[in-house]
Amino acid sequence: SITDLLKRSPPDLTTMTKRNGGAFPTQLAWEMIDGRSSSEIGAHGTRAMPIWGRQYRYEAMAQLATASEPEWYVRNRIVALLDYLSRMQQR
Repeated sequence: SITDLLKRSPPDLTTMTKRNGGAFPTQLAWEMIDGRSSSEIGAHGTRAMPIWGRQYRYEAMAQLATASEPEWYVRNRIVALLDYLSRMQQR
């Protein structure tokens, strides 16, 4: 299985709200998903969460329709992912 290849067990993303005192950690989740301003990458290799902000920007640049405003494309992708994560939280 894919989890056998991971160095650490993946976190349970359905308990983010519970682990944050009952409030969905929107800003923290945004920063982890975007990742472009993260200082977590260091001497011990890459961080556990992929840097999706950079990948989404590459996607936008590859599409002529969104190339003039790639950051809007990145923002919309991250907002959609945050919405999905917030909806799947255990109550």
